[in-house]
Amino acid sequence: MADSEAVTTQRSTVEDWTRALAESAGSPGGGAGAGLMLAIAASLTSMVAGYTEAEEHQRGELANVHARARSLREVALRLADDDASASKAFGAAFRLELGPEREDAIHRASVVAAKASAVLGKRAIDAIGDLGWLASNGNPALIADIVVAFGALRAAVTGARTNVSFDLAALTSAGSTLEEVREQHPALWETVEHLNAALDRIDGLTAEIDHRAAPTDAV
Repeated sequence: MADSEAVTTQRSTVEDWTRALAESAGSPGGGAGAGLMLAIAASLTSMVAGYTEAEEHQRGELANVHARARSLREVALRLADDDASASKAFGAAFRLELGPEREDAIHRASVVAAKASAVLGKRAIDAIGDLGWLASNGNPALIADIVVAFGALRAAVTGARTNVSFDLAALTSAGSTLEEVREQHPALWETVEHLNAALDRIDGLTAEIDHRAAPTDAV
């Protein structure tokens, strides 16, 4: 596809989508990339769950983990496309001529973009528990895949956290202070804090199993 604006995760090959991402267009951009990383984490979670044979008392939970991962893969791809659309509007607002119309457009686009990243971040946070469950109960032969999934999930959380924070800061372009932005958008502000905590959680879970996934480091 020559037109990067027509590229979506639903209709494009990996080659087409990453080519569009490589262009200096901003749609798709980093937020959409975070959505794709979430889809990768979900896909690996589903794969490991599918290879896992659980004890009878764990089969119900394993089935739930597997189902949630399959669903999340689809949702994450849609969220990546939603973020690409929000990113396009965000960039268009900054290209307007200086004046009240530009300030209003930046404000609207920033809030929409922050909300899109916040939704993605919330879904990424929800996925941590299932991956952690597989780290303890999943097929031990696939522990390396779980660490890779944690890496992809961390990238998704990092992307969501940073984009929400950046978009909130963009609201100061009209003269507001960060403290005023915090008062005006408390839920989005708290989302950044939750995502920071999620990064620490992912790092802790990864550290607990990394010696099993990369045993040569212990030599």
